[in-house]
Amino acid sequence: MKTEDKNKLLTDEEKIALVSGKDFMYTNPVSRLGIKSISMSDGPHGLRKQAEEYDNGITVSEPATAFPTAAATASSFNEENLRLLGVAIAEECLHYGVDIILGPGTNIKRNPLCGRNFEYFSEDPYLAGKVSSAMINGVQSKGVGVAIKHFALNNSENYRLMGNSIADMRAIREIYLKPFEIAVKEAKPDTVMCAYNKINGTYCSENKWLLSDVLRDEWGFEGAVMTDWGAMHNRVNAIKAGLDIEMPGDTTYCRRQLFDAKEDPEVKKSLDASAERVVKLAEKYSQNKRRNADFEAHNALAARIAEDSAVLLKNDGTLPLSKQENVLVIGELFSKMRYQGAGSSLINAIKVTSPKDAFDSLNINYKYVKGYEENKVCHNEELVNEAKEEAKNYEKILVFMGLTDYVESEGCDRENMRLPENQLKLIEELCKLGKKIAVVLFGGSPFELPFEKNVNAILNMYLPGQNGGTATANLLFGEVNPSGKLAETWLKSYDCVPFGDLYSKEEREIYKEGIYVGYRYHTSYPENILYPFGYGLSYTEFEYKNLELEENEECIKATFDLSNIGTRFGKEVAELYISKKSSNIARPKRELKAFVKVSLNPSETKRVSMEIKKSDLAVFDIEENKWIVEDGEYTVEIAKNSLNVNLSSQIYVNCKQIKENSRLSKYPSAEDILSLTNEEFEKFSGMKIPEKTPPLPLTLESRFTNFKLTFFGKIIYKAVLSMSTKSLKKAKKLPEGTEKENRIKGAVFLGHMLNSNSANSMAMCAGKTISYNITEGLVELANGHIFKALKCFLTKIKAPDLPN
Repeated sequence: MKTEDKNKLLTDEEKIALVSGKDFMYTNPVSRLGIKSISMSDGPHGLRKQAEEYDNGITVSEPATAFPTAAATASSFNEENLRLLGVAIAEECLHYGVDIILGPGTNIKRNPLCGRNFEYFSEDPYLAGKVSSAMINGVQSKGVGVAIKHFALNNSENYRLMGNSIADMRAIREIYLKPFEIAVKEAKPDTVMCAYNKINGTYCSENKWLLSDVLRDEWGFEGAVMTDWGAMHNRVNAIKAGLDIEMPGDTTYCRRQLFDAKEDPEVKKSLDASAERVVKLAEKYSQNKRRNADFEAHNALAARIAEDSAVLLKNDGTLPLSKQENVLVIGELFSKMRYQGAGSSLINAIKVTSPKDAFDSLNINYKYVKGYEENKVCHNEELVNEAKEEAKNYEKILVFMGLTDYVESEGCDRENMRLPENQLKLIEELCKLGKKIAVVLFGGSPFELPFEKNVNAILNMYLPGQNGGTATANLLFGEVNPSGKLAETWLKSYDCVPFGDLYSKEEREIYKEGIYVGYRYHTSYPENILYPFGYGLSYTEFEYKNLELEENEECIKATFDLSNIGTRFGKEVAELYISKKSSNIARPKRELKAFVKVSLNPSETKRVSMEIKKSDLAVFDIEENKWIVEDGEYTVEIAKNSLNVNLSSQIYVNCKQIKENSRLSKYPSAEDILSLTNEEFEKFSGMKIPEKTPPLPLTLESRFTNFKLTFFGKIIYKAVLSMSTKSLKKAKKLPEGTEKENRIKGAVFLGHMLNSNSANSMAMCAGKTISYNITEGLVELANGHIFKALKCFLTKIKAPDLPN
């Protein structure tokens, strides 16, 4: 039967079933018409397919390849890496019968403390968009779909479920929507996942401007839009806004809402369109057959991508090491490498190779001292003293450090930008010994490096995936030349982050920095930068010469010579930035518009070309509500990073002159934003900053930690948090090993999630376990309204049964 015929034969009950999930990771089937259930699974840096019935897969999932996370892969500046990663993940999806992988995470890294930065690509929208597109193309080339997420302005964790992102339209368009726009237009993802938060007062799941006007009508998106898990609020408003699939679904409350409104002409039209999109997806994936995945090949690929992504931050010649020299290795991350982030993307890695495993397989002559405990923060004087005493016997010391799952995780934002105290104390004492020290870093976000001037080399592995140990060893001993470049700015201290003291402190998140995110702000204050965006060293040297520019009606082409003037094979990332000094509007000093990664043998020169569309020079006019390219002279810069320009040349673009008295011309500069008052922000943005939400009375949208403010609320809070406490106790009783560590991390993450959750989200995730009326009753009880609570408990919500 043709898809069109199936759509015509659907009953209202079947349509309502189709636009809702079931069993946490599936859509509802309609067996009568042969419409299959669509299977989904968490990603985005590997498959996390639930293995236990009714388990959401946080701690127990099928064995799969844990690839380097987005924080690492973006630093490769290599779209081919992301394409190959996407292909491999798709092959594992087919192995386990998964139709859609939930990823990639395309949100902008607005602040270095965001707990989920490890899962996002970059602070730069162009880079994030290009690597997202590459991964999507890789996945979908194998007949598996993606859910690009989290659409949009989901840039923090503490208040992500009820947060209100207040931003001006220029920032929204040029920074936060741009990577999604690139990916949607270039890669055509099958689905888009909407974020939890509000944008300027409207929840993403109910935001018609976002989901229909921009995504569908302007960008041409033809796929389905689903909620993040538990991000539904009003089901009728959502479907009218263009939200197709409620996940995880199976909530009687939402089904009831649609049944009550199904005769409304607007709802009926929207329901028909959403059901049609779901049927189209189901038909597309009905042809998928299970096939075996080559996990060994994927393990090797994970190492190659990690090698290509690692960033050499500092080196005075100490690296690479010789395999013959005797070295001391300090730091428990050497044996307990942190290779992935904590949270919903926690993968049951099919095989893990730590740096210790790799050193042992290479027969490296080394001595290992623990130095600190990876799962603790406070320092252990005995471990530090042991490391110091042993270090006196060696000339070279390798120290493994970084952020652990206990200080960086989905579900909460980091408290500060520092490393754990026990690691800082260790490195401080070691630096006093006057030895050559090379530091290897792991982590999903930038952190302060107060010891940077006192060590000889720093190799940043980010979160390198399950075979990160092999990659680390190959880089340290010169088998591979580092070639990664930072996809985000590393600052000297958190004090340098604009409005950092206000970040993620309340439901209102005011984006007062506007378009000046990451290097777009920090290039105006280079004294605050430790390592700039796009920065990375090599074991060889490169030279840039002979820039030439060509243009036609649509494009600008930059061509130059790139030479390897060192003695080793290496790869160099050439970055093309655009700047415009003479302008009627405020702009960042430079913006990335193209990049290319070039492989060069010693003494080899290649003629390299990069091309940009003139339309990519456009800014968003908040007065005319459209993109415009400003008339005038632009500087094309070929650079090693956002601070160091190698070659530059000017080109004149004849387009539109921006009026000096337009709203766009009054946009603040990077130098002005720190003094920007709320009133001034409202004036140039056109946004009204809402009043703070009072913590009481409690509502369905209140952050769950607020429940501790009332007598009954505190009892409910403790009862809910006991789920995490019990899971943690149970996990700690397991035998030592990977399963124990993963279950502990899963329990800790669950605690973070429950604290930052809302009653509404819990109800929307609970399915039949806790009905919506029970949740309403618990909120009333927490407010001390006992009789209202009883009424809610006794008022059962009824809806027709699902057709299957």
